[in-house]
Amino acid sequence: MASVPFDQLEGEIWFNGEFVPWKDAKIHVLSHGLHYASAVFEGERAYGGEIFKLTEHTERLHTSGEILGFKIPYSVAEIDQACVELLARQGFDDAYVRPIAWRGSEMMGVSAQKNRINLAIAIWQWPSYFKPEERMKGIRLDMAEYRRPDPMTAPSRSKAAGLYMICTLSKHRAEERGYADALMLDWRGQVAEATGANVFFVKDGKIHTPTPDCFLDGITRRTVIGLAKKRGYEVIERAIMPEELEGFEQCFLTGTAAEVTPVSEIGPYSFTVGEIAQNLVNDYMAEVQPNKVAAE
Repeated sequence: MASVPFDQLEGEIWFNGEFVPWKDAKIHVLSHGLHYASAVFEGERAYGGEIFKLTEHTERLHTSGEILGFKIPYSVAEIDQACVELLARQGFDDAYVRPIAWRGSEMMGVSAQKNRINLAIAIWQWPSYFKPEERMKGIRLDMAEYRRPDPMTAPSRSKAAGLYMICTLSKHRAEERGYADALMLDWRGQVAEATGANVFFVKDGKIHTPTPDCFLDGITRRTVIGLAKKRGYEVIERAIMPEELEGFEQCFLTGTAAEVTPVSEIGPYSFTVGEIAQNLVNDYMAEVQPNKVAAE
């Protein structure tokens, strides 16, 4: 699949209420979302034919649009149903789900009060975000040049397309330097997150993670915190300074795409892929399976 451009994949895309052939799901070059990043999106995964925490993702999509000043013209239930039906039409059991809403091309300029709000959903097969052979050895992170912005300067609680521009820059730079991803600080110089995943650290059997006050409190993040507490691990949400990295023993990332991925290095700091990280990798993969209730 890697050799096939994404606009040439097979199947259908749900586009403003209709299922259209994949190659025909097109927008105009003067769409406001392209020029001014007035778009919000979600990333979801299907396991065994069921989309994990679908409604939570759809609710967050609606909230993200409201933060950007627009109302998505489809209800949470309608979007959920479209995702479920599209997954079946695509014929996938395990897949990645990408809903996106954006301002259209009716007006061009900073102001676009009369633009239509469009919604599309695409589903494709996407394996682990990081190379499988690297994942359980622990991936290597660079330190990002750019920082997560002050929430007084950007809508940080929205999963808004524009906020990912510095993530792309940071990840590209990391990859050019031989790393899998990058760790980003916030505007205060505190540890924030990776370019598309939340970060956790382990020290003396306790789990530490940054307080999500200027970046998304990820759905996977919350799920993993719940799994950790179920195992009896103490989870401490707090400000973490970069100089503390030297004292942590384990590190891992969480996200819909990343799932739970151990980290072996962040710049000059090294970590082991220890028992806590391994347990949470396994617990998360068990949690997302649709037959987990029957197995309990």
